[in-house]
Amino acid sequence: MGKRDDLIAQYADDLKNKCGMTPDMDLLTKVTIGCGPAIYNADASTVAGSDKSELETVKNNFLMKKLGLSDSPALMEAIDSVIETYGRSERNKYRAVVYYMLTKHFGKESVYG
Repeated sequence: MGKRDDLIAQYADDLKNKCGMTPDMDLLTKVTIGCGPAIYNADASTVAGSDKSELETVKNNFLMKKLGLSDSPALMEAIDSVIETYGRSERNKYRAVVYYMLTKHFGKESVYG
């Protein structure tokens, strides 16, 4: 197993133990690959749930550009909901896990099909 496989296992563990959901490993792997080299950078691999500008970036670059959603208040509500599910006090909110939950939330698994 390589470093990426180790990270995917960590993300799956977070989904199970911190978010209370059973991960679709195929989708989680695709979302992780979609994050690119950011998953290997300590700062870029996580999402700062309290940083409004970072949450705007997630909205613009992931929800709107990657998933093709139209801008609406529902997008930020979904991000807030995912951050709440992950746990606001959780220090390391992994980007791949946040993106995975948002993909599931909007039923956009087909983007990674």
